[in-house]
Amino acid sequence: MKTVFLTVVSTAFLLLSGHTLGAEKSARDIVEQAELNAYYAGDDGRSAARMIITDSQGRQQLRQFTILRKDKTDGGVQDLMVFFSRPADVRDTVFRVVKQVNSDDDRWLYLPDLDLVKRISAGDKRTSFVGSHFFYEDVSGRDTALDNYEILSETDNQYVLKGTPKTPGNVEFAYYHVVINKEHMLPVESTFYNDSGEAYRKMEVLKIETIQGHPTVTHSRISDLNGGGNTEMQFRFITYNIGLPDSIFSERSLRNPPVEWLTLREQ
Repeated sequence: MKTVFLTVVSTAFLLLSGHTLGAEKSARDIVEQAELNAYYAGDDGRSAARMIITDSQGRQQLRQFTILRKDKTDGGVQDLMVFFSRPADVRDTVFRVVKQVNSDDDRWLYLPDLDLVKRISAGDKRTSFVGSHFFYEDVSGRDTALDNYEILSETDNQYVLKGTPKTPGNVEFAYYHVVINKEHMLPVESTFYNDSGEAYRKMEVLKIETIQGHPTVTHSRISDLNGGGNTEMQFRFITYNIGLPDSIFSERSLRNPPVEWLTLREQ
C-alpha cells in the first residue's frame, strides 16, 4: 500500500504522535494508519485535478492539472509530478517532488515561458502553490520529525490530535488540530493556529469515495480564515497501480512530459 495524491491535501495534517510513552504509541498507530490510507494507496497512481481559487472579493481562478505518483517505500520515499494544462498562463508548468524521509523534500518548478527549472527552497515550502491557498509543503507533506504531538480527544467517530512544531521560527503556525475520521481513518479537518491562539487556516474534506478498494479524498477545501478566500481541490479519474516507469520521474520530463501517461478524459 502506497501514497495517493496530494489532496493534498497535506501530510502536515497527519503528522501526529503523543508526549507520554503510552499516548505516543496510541497516537503513532493512529497516524501511521491514517497516513497509509491518505497517501499510500497502491504502488502508484494518476489523477486529473482541478483547483478553484476564490479570493476575498469572490473572484475565481481555475487551475487544471494531472498528477502522477510513484512510491519507493511504504510510508517513505516517493516521486510526484504535477503537469498543468489550464489556464494558458500556467499551461506546461510542471511541479516535481522527491519526497524524503527525515529530511527536507526536494522540489522543483519548471517555468515554460522562461525554460527555467527553479528549485523550491526549504524556506519557501510554506508559501502559495501557483497562487492558491495550498502551500508547496501541502503537496508532498510535512516531515513527521518536525513536530511534537498529542491526542486531545476521542469519540466513537473520530480522533482529535494536536501538532506543535519543534522549531516554531521555521513555520508560521504555533500549532494545529486535526480530526481523523474512524470509519475511513482519513483526516477530514485540520485547523492552524497562530501565537495568539487564533485559527487562521483550515482544511476540510468535502467528499470521500472508495476507489479500487481505497477510501480516497476527492474534494477538499483550504480556507484563509483571516483574509478571506479559499481554494477547493477536486480529483477525478483516479487510478491506482498503473505501472508507471521510474523514467517518468526525472528532470527530462519537466520539459518533455510523458504524454502517453497524461491522457485523461476531462469534462
